[in-house]
Amino acid sequence: MNKVITLKERPSGKPEEKNFEFKEEEKPALQDGEILLASKYISVDPYLRGRMRDEDSYITPFKLNEPLSSMVVAEIIESKNDEFQEGDHVSGMLQWKQLQKHTGEGLNKITNKKVPLSAYLGVLGLTGLTAYLALENIGKLKEGETLLVSGAAGAVGSIVGQIGKIKGCRVVGIAGTDEKIDHIKNDFGFDAGINYKTTENMAKAIAENCPDGVDVYFDNVGGEILDAAMQNINDFARIINCGAISIYNKEEVPKGMRLEGIMVKKRALMQGFIVRDHADEFQEAIKQLGSWLADDKLKFDETKREGFENVPKAFIEIFEGKNTGKMLVEV
Repeated sequence: MNKVITLKERPSGKPEEKNFEFKEEEKPALQDGEILLASKYISVDPYLRGRMRDEDSYITPFKLNEPLSSMVVAEIIESKNDEFQEGDHVSGMLQWKQLQKHTGEGLNKITNKKVPLSAYLGVLGLTGLTAYLALENIGKLKEGETLLVSGAAGAVGSIVGQIGKIKGCRVVGIAGTDEKIDHIKNDFGFDAGINYKTTENMAKAIAENCPDGVDVYFDNVGGEILDAAMQNINDFARIINCGAISIYNKEEVPKGMRLEGIMVKKRALMQGFIVRDHADEFQEAIKQLGSWLADDKLKFDETKREGFENVPKAFIEIFEGKNTGKMLVEV
C-alpha cells in the first residue's frame, strides 16, 4: 500500500498535526507514457500555509481531504516513458505521497551528481532561485551598498546574504537566536547580525548596525521588523517583499505603521516577489548559482527530518524557528 498525506482541516492560527491525515491507497499502475516516482526528499516551506486557506491567491488553495503538494526530489523506479529511465532522479511540484505516477511533463531531470540531491530543493531549487532572481530583478545591488536581510538564517535569507557579499555589499542579518546570529556571521560571511527576540528597539538596532542606512531590504517576515527597517532606508531604497511569516498564522490582518510618508520622502521602491513569475530566467540563474557553488563562493545549510511520517511535523517546526537553512524531509 502507498501512504499519502492529505489536508484534513484548514488550520486556525498555527498549523497542528491534527490538521493533516495519513491515508493509504493502492500502489499506482502505469499506463504507456507514464513513470513511477518514489519520493526521496520533500520540501516544506512557509508559503504552503497560505495554500491552506480557502481564498484566492497567486497559487490554487489546497483542497480538503486531498493530498498536499510541494517541491519534491524523486527517483524513477519504473518507466513506460522513453524519455525517462529507471534510476533517474527528477525534481518538481509533486504530491505528498511515497509513490506516485506521472507523465514526466514539467519535471526537471537531475544530471549533476556532484552536489547532494537535496540541494535541488534548496540552493539549486526554488530557494536559491528566489534569492538570486529577487535580488537581480528588484534589489539591483551595487557594490558598497548596505543589504539588510530578515529571516537571515533561513533557506532564502542565508543565500541572499551570501549573494550580497559576492556583490561587494555590507550585509546585516536579522534572526531569532544568538546561535543563528553567530552562524550567519561565521559561516555565511554576514558583517553583522541582530537577534530580534532580545532586541527592545529594532529601529535603533538596525541604525546602529547599518550606519550608512539601508539601500536594499530583503524582507522574509513582514510585521514590526518591516516597520523598523523602513525607518532606516536610504533615498531610492529597494524593498523586496518575499515573505511575511510573522503574519501567516494571524486570523486578522495586524495593524502597523503607515509607510506612505517614508516611501514618498525616500522615493523608495517596494515590490512583492513570486519566483514562478520568472520561470524563463531559471536556467540562467541555476547556471550562475551552480558556478558560485562550484567555486566555493556559496554555501548552503539544511535542516533534515527523517521519515515520511514527519512531513507535517517538519512543516510546523518552520513556524517555531527550529530550522537553519532549508527545512526538508528525507523520505
